[in-house]
Amino acid sequence: MDTFLQFYQHIPEKINPEIMHFGFFSIGWYAVMYLVGFLVILGLLRKRLKKGEGQMHMTKEQLLDFLLICFLGAVIGGRLGYVLFYNLPFYLAHPLAIISPLDPETGALVGIYGMSYHGGLVGALYAVMVFVKKYNLDFWALVDFVIPAIPAGYFFGRLGNFLNGELYGRATDSWLGMYFPNDSFGFLRHPSQLYEAFLEGLVLFVIFWLGRNQRNWQGKFLALYFIAYAVARFVGEFFREPDLQIGFVHWCTDAKFCLPTGQAGVSTLGQLFSLAMFFIGGGMLFWKKRKTMLQ
Repeated sequence: MDTFLQFYQHIPEKINPEIMHFGFFSIGWYAVMYLVGFLVILGLLRKRLKKGEGQMHMTKEQLLDFLLICFLGAVIGGRLGYVLFYNLPFYLAHPLAIISPLDPETGALVGIYGMSYHGGLVGALYAVMVFVKKYNLDFWALVDFVIPAIPAGYFFGRLGNFLNGELYGRATDSWLGMYFPNDSFGFLRHPSQLYEAFLEGLVLFVIFWLGRNQRNWQGKFLALYFIAYAVARFVGEFFREPDLQIGFVHWCTDAKFCLPTGQAGVSTLGQLFSLAMFFIGGGMLFWKKRKTMLQ
């Protein structure tokens, strides 16, 4: 057992984030995993088209255009979301760092890093609205068609985070902990990227893929995804290390609203966004139900 733990806990230290390196150009596992995720989503949706599942009628070329537009929207939204909510003071002082791969202080090539899932979701949904307007499609039918495949792509995205040695978890003494080379403290930490890959990726994919043709889910997939993802992300955040520049969010300002212990409420920013996502999803379900009753 000790030999296994010695191997298991040091796995991240044995992974090189770069697959190939040519001068200033490099190919990393992070980018490759996102590409794999994109191709998996494309393959799953093409399978749905071939089987005639859902209420969507589009060509393979239109499907590819749609996914590329959504990917672009997710990247732009994810980047802007990170800038606005996770490190705004830094980017106000160094606006070029939003799009520049160079360190603003040293000029060293460090790449562009920092993405917000919730910002990416907003960007992707905006792209969907642009696409449906261009091709005169039904918004709800399109998201119903696409959502069952989305968690599969997210699974590979979280694997990319793990292989890149980033977004690791909180310090722990559990045997599940691992040592990450980018952790300057050298703590044993939860591999929270793998937890999220399982919860937000694999579990949600199984749920939505098995339910993709359920009649009573039609028109509700977006709301159900909001709720399910919010729950999975909220749980996962208990193991994830908050961003250093933000830390934990203390939301108790009045003693009568504090926890039973009298301590201030503590959450991560990701958990607060997930709560908002949960209530938005619940609101959409309520609106859908009320709309159906009035028809």
